[in-house]
Order: sequence, then C-alpha cells, then structure tokens
Amino acid sequence: MRKIDFEEAVSRLDFQEAIEVMRQCFSDYGEGKISQNTRMVEILPDGKNKNVFAMMPAYLGKDRYFGAKIITAFPDNHLQGLSSHLGEILLFDSKNGVPVALINANAVTWIRTAAVSALATDILAKKEAASLALIGAGQQASSHLNAICAIRSINKVSVYDLSKERSQQFIEEMQTAYPEIEFSSGETLAETVEQAEIICTLTPSKEAFLKKEWLTPGAHINAIGTFTPDTREITSELMKSSAIYVDDYEAAMKESGDLLIPIAEGELSESAISGSLSELVSGKRLLKDQQETITIFDAVGLAIEDLCCAEYIYQKVKESE
Repeated sequence: MRKIDFEEAVSRLDFQEAIEVMRQCFSDYGEGKISQNTRMVEILPDGKNKNVFAMMPAYLGKDRYFGAKIITAFPDNHLQGLSSHLGEILLFDSKNGVPVALINANAVTWIRTAAVSALATDILAKKEAASLALIGAGQQASSHLNAICAIRSINKVSVYDLSKERSQQFIEEMQTAYPEIEFSSGETLAETVEQAEIICTLTPSKEAFLKKEWLTPGAHINAIGTFTPDTREITSELMKSSAIYVDDYEAAMKESGDLLIPIAEGELSESAISGSLSELVSGKRLLKDQQETITIFDAVGLAIEDLCCAEYIYQKVKESE
C-alpha cells in the first residue's frame, strides 16, 4: 500500500486541476455514478464539547475506487502549532477490495474544500467580481485565496480573524505570494465585508455573525467553516433574504446549522434551498438574473469530494512510478 504524505499530495494536485476534478465529481454524483454514506460524527467526550472525530465513506464505481476519510477536527489546534483538521484517507481498489493507498487527509481537505468553493463561486458570483473577504485566517484562508484567484481576477482581499496577530501574519505571507493584490485587515467584521463581492466564512463558530445589512447587493458567500447542526456562521435574516445553494440536499439537512437552526426557529423552510451544486454543474438548475441577489453556497463537505481527489492523486503517483 502506497503512503502519500502532505507534501506529495499537494504536489500532485494543484487548485486548477482540483476545480475540474470537483466539476466532474459533482457531475458524476448528479448522474448517480458515484455514491456516499452519511458522515459519522462523534463529538469527543473530553469536556470541551467541540473536538470532533469523523469518518466519511464513498464509492466511485466498480472500475474505480472506494474508501473513507477518517479525520479529527480540533478548533484550538493552532495553539499547539497544528492544523485544526488531521487524518488519513484509506483508498481501496473496487475491483478486488485491495487497499492501495493511505493519503494525508489534511492535504486533500485543504485542496478540495477550496476547490468546491471556487467551483460554486465560478457559477454563482458575478463574472466581474474582483474583491474577496476571508473571515478566518486559518489554513483554509490560504487555499481559498488560491482557488478563488484561479477563477476570478481578484485585486482586493480583506481579512478578519479574532486573532489580530494571526490576521496580520496571514496578510504578510500572502502579500509576498500575491504582490499584485491589495490586502487589508478589517478592524470589524462589517468593515471587512462591506465592499466584498465574494465572501468566504472559514470559522468553527457556534454563533451566527454575518449580517445582511453589511453586504453589497449581489455578493456571493461561501459558508464552509461549520459542518454540525449546532454551529453556524450566517444569521437567519441573511439566510432568509438570499438564494441558497448546497453541496448536497441530504447532507445539508442533517448537518448544516446555517440551515437547521433557522428552520427550527421557524424563520426558514427546506424549500428555501434553491438548488445543489450537482444541479448547477449539470445545468438542471438554471440561474435567474441575480445581479442584486445575495447568493450563499452552504457546504458541509462530502466524502465524494475526498475520494475523487484521492483517486486523482493516487493515479498521478502511479503514472510517475
């Protein structure tokens, strides 16, 4: 069995490639060619009520691969100099059940999450959108910047994090990598997002914080930081007034606090979901004129994304050996 570490995984799959892998992934999923089972999530009984162990299985077909991502999510890991998400993807050959690869899950999660956001953004955001706001300056901030820049000509990036030091460090690092972009650190959330045409919320927040009155008409939001029913980033008022798209209907209605909390409050209904990413990719769900409408891509993360990326990485490794 081939072991593929973080460095090798990211060297085999760049963001432009990953966006196209995800486009094919959601096309195949919409056509029923690939499948997944419900994510198993265990909140660890360690007294912190926020550290998570999860397993995400998927099947890509009899002539491809199957397997699972096994991962932990510890939001405070940055205090130890560690990534918040850690784990491995175990890949099996569908023809015989042989385990063929163990691939660093943090690398795949880092790439695929941003690639899916970029795919949704490419469909939902204004074509001329050039300003980006990143809420949360953790690991997903750098991947989302990279992926969004692959599909839009970004010239302004505003960053907000509860840690001013982390926000400034992120900006210093990214300014070197993207000298053509004007970076700024917002003093407040409102200031950070008020002119942004694309917004990525990248936090593990339990309290909704993004408000409708702060946003410019026609802004697009990728709400991807949370994936449990009791965590959310988007206020109920903003959810109610926006066109909402999800990565998957079933997963969203089981795991998205951004949806489930306002539904429980009676502020929203399941029918508020305008469509899924598979429907957008396939053209089954056509966009209306949304120049003034705020769009939200509410993603909880799917096993099919991990397995499709893992397959792509493994095949490139095999071809090079």
